[in-house]
Amino acid sequence: MTTYFSEPQSMYYRFGEDQDQVLKVLAERYIGANAQAGFVYRVFQKSGILQNEKGLYDLNLSKRFPDAHKGQTSYAAALVWGDEDRNLDVLVRCYGPVRFYFNEQLVYRSTVMDEINLDATIKLGIDIKQGWNTLLLEMKYTPAGFGCQFGSDEGKVRILNVLAPFQERQGQAGWVYSKPVSSEDSHPEWNLLGSEEDHRLEWLPDALWSEEKQMQPSLERMYGHLPGQQVYAWTRLMNRDLSDGPIRLSGQSSGPLTIWMNGVSAVQLKEAGPFEVNIPASFGRNDLLVRSECSDTDEPWSFVINATVNGEQLEMELPQRVHGASGESWLYLGPFASEDVEPDLQDLMRIDRVYKGRKERIYWRLDRPDAWIRPYYENAMLSNKWTVGSVTNYGRWDYPLGVTVYGLLQTGRYLQRPDITRYASEHVQLCTRMDEYSLWDREQYGFPAINQQLVMMKMLDNCGSFGSAMLEAYSECQEPTFLPIAERIADFMLTRLERQEDGAFYRECIGEFAENTMWADDLYMSTPFLVRYARLKGNNSALDEAARQFLLYRKYLFMPEFKIMSHVFDFKYGQATQIPWGRGNGWTLFSLSEVLEALPAEHPDRPALIGFFNELCEGYAALQGEGGLWHQVLNDSETYQEASCTAMFAYGFARGVRFGWLNQPARYFEAAERAWSGLTRKAIDRQGNVHGVCSGSRYAFTAEYYNKDLLTVTNDNHGIGIMMLAGTEVAKMKKHLAQPKVSSTVVTQS
Repeated sequence: MTTYFSEPQSMYYRFGEDQDQVLKVLAERYIGANAQAGFVYRVFQKSGILQNEKGLYDLNLSKRFPDAHKGQTSYAAALVWGDEDRNLDVLVRCYGPVRFYFNEQLVYRSTVMDEINLDATIKLGIDIKQGWNTLLLEMKYTPAGFGCQFGSDEGKVRILNVLAPFQERQGQAGWVYSKPVSSEDSHPEWNLLGSEEDHRLEWLPDALWSEEKQMQPSLERMYGHLPGQQVYAWTRLMNRDLSDGPIRLSGQSSGPLTIWMNGVSAVQLKEAGPFEVNIPASFGRNDLLVRSECSDTDEPWSFVINATVNGEQLEMELPQRVHGASGESWLYLGPFASEDVEPDLQDLMRIDRVYKGRKERIYWRLDRPDAWIRPYYENAMLSNKWTVGSVTNYGRWDYPLGVTVYGLLQTGRYLQRPDITRYASEHVQLCTRMDEYSLWDREQYGFPAINQQLVMMKMLDNCGSFGSAMLEAYSECQEPTFLPIAERIADFMLTRLERQEDGAFYRECIGEFAENTMWADDLYMSTPFLVRYARLKGNNSALDEAARQFLLYRKYLFMPEFKIMSHVFDFKYGQATQIPWGRGNGWTLFSLSEVLEALPAEHPDRPALIGFFNELCEGYAALQGEGGLWHQVLNDSETYQEASCTAMFAYGFARGVRFGWLNQPARYFEAAERAWSGLTRKAIDRQGNVHGVCSGSRYAFTAEYYNKDLLTVTNDNHGIGIMMLAGTEVAKMKKHLAQPKVSSTVVTQS
């Protein structure tokens, strides 16, 4: 049997049968390792390099430099921060000759076949080191093409955020790229952490306004002259005066002006002119919001504000920390037409939404060329796909974290710990409250910087698991932003998802490794969400669909000789792989128990699903391994014992016993207990770390892939939530069985 730690290091050695303590340590370790850090805001220039729908940065230089000619070269440079040493697969698609330097080492030079085949995609493995890493692309012009596409493989999941090089652009997001130069003049010193002035190249996008623009006031150079249009500006005053003296606001405006201090009207000018007013203000930060209207005169659009207390100038700062915005103190929003409905004042001083402007939806920007503020998910920059290391998963929308959130919710409820359920709910809220923005972000920049999987929803992995956890959290927080997202996911599943002719969900995935396949995993990626959506909306058709999918999947994936499920059915070959991957089967039983709990007694599919549940449990129980754990490939005892599927079987068995679905409850009570005992002895250490969970899977027709290629990862997110869920369900099962039974015996007194 696989051993990950010695017996004294096990959770069982520390706490024995005290299940509440085990759950407490599991939840608290996860929360402690995943601090509630929100998104990181950075300066991003829309005139820079944007991403396409695959997440690849599109450096098509022929469009940017139509006058380039033979013999010229351009460069693109960026920085990547690594929280820890990691390997990352990157993709290159060439428009012309390309060389890629990583940390100053040449790692790729395109071949003529790469350059003439526009569909050719080259995959490279690079080793991200802890700290700063440099990326440099050298691209030569040819009449056939100029530039390349570059990014991470599976960009929605393995997020590659690049930052601008050079001290002058420190903290800004995005690539810099050079104007074309003759090849013989294009060999500067590549110190990307140094000064931009040390390089002979002219780098774009322009970081500073042109000399002509610098002569104009801020609003005029950002928006032009738009008589009757309005712009909002937002800053914070830092008041460090202890005398309780008022703040004196004074200044000048080129047109009508309104100023609010901490939401209270302070200045109202109906026409151009000076102003001066004393207003009370608190010690510390004070929000200052300005609405400026462009006059119909020729005077440039502008306002000037000075703020003092007792003659001392007050410092102004951005109301939101924005990396790369050194020296800036105002955010700007506009333009709005003066006849538009005025936004609610409190609704303006926030950064989690977009606004309807004069011609289009708008967001906050800075007084720099094409510069907006942009939130990024950076809590797990370049970490492994689904693992917890020295980084935090907080604020990420993906399917393994859906299980984690669900596990935290159920653990918090079981332990009567509202702090745990609140943490889980707030993780979801951080994602959903930025949903409107993230959809806008994709429209503007080609690929979203946050909520990548939710926004680029193309398969069940992207939405079902986390969507189900979102609806589970709804009862805790009644968050209104959950509801439109639930509708979008339901519409995707019920009306737009690929189906076989019989209605079964499958993965079309044209041109990808999973093309034309059906995965047992997708029962979990779909049916728990449909169950909760049906419960929330009273939508019986969603519940009917969940039940129907199990009967359809059984037809394709059930292995009657073992009474278990094949991982995948491959429609390209017209057959199932006949490899019963443990976690794929775990997803099946886990999800079937959720459907059965919701299905009414009179539902026509209920008897068949109860029978299916008993068949599966019989098959799984027969294959339970030494020490209570199941093998990675269930019917192959030569494969390693795996923790996440063991937790799922314990979960399913415990629920079957508690809800009375099983024909032989005593057998499954004992199997669930053995499984939980095995997990606390062999997979969960005394600090709450989870071991023995295999990494995210593709699929194969051989067991060797699952045993040799899918290695286990400590604290993989596929395993943490399900450990908590298994623990809570086994505990509930024991409490259920310990309840006194109602006796039919009548006791009489003589």
